[in-house]
Amino acid sequence: MPLNEEQLQQKRDERREQILSAALKVFARRGLIGAKMSMISEEAGISQGLMYRYFSSKDELFITLVERAIQGSIEGTRQIHQMPGSPLEKLTKLTELILDEEGQLYFLLMHQVRTSDEVPEKAKGLLEYASMDLYIDMLKPVFEEGQKNGELAEGDISELISCYFTVISGLMTLNIPKTQGFQLPRVELLMRIFTRSQ
Repeated sequence: MPLNEEQLQQKRDERREQILSAALKVFARRGLIGAKMSMISEEAGISQGLMYRYFSSKDELFITLVERAIQGSIEGTRQIHQMPGSPLEKLTKLTELILDEEGQLYFLLMHQVRTSDEVPEKAKGLLEYASMDLYIDMLKPVFEEGQKNGELAEGDISELISCYFTVISGLMTLNIPKTQGFQLPRVELLMRIFTRSQ
């Protein structure tokens, strides 16, 4: 029996997600310059011709992933306000989400956008939507509450939040080559940097 329009759309959406997932892995490993559409289609398990029905170029695919990374990062950070628990528990959960495998792949993609001269200007332009000030504003209430209840370290909140993201970024950058002997620290250990000394 032939598929109806709704089933066909669902199939197209699934295929698109399959391509995006494969592209994320390839771009994270190889960078924009080192990645080829043939590598992405092979990772996705589909033909290049089929892939071009969904994305007209490697740049379009890359930009789509950057848009998704920024949107996911902002939405994920905003979720901290709906998470149950104390400010420290919320910050711990957010850190776990950032450091999970998919979070690492998106970090590597965004790291390329910030550091490479070879990425499309449109991708670089999207960074204005993900400024450090935005993340500071989103996390400020959590840090304020954590300082007030004695859980989180004292000090300038903007500086603490910037330090938090610097530590996360440094860990992710060290983890890029999957260096033998290096492992990301447990999140509980990492959170000790930001807790108030008793």
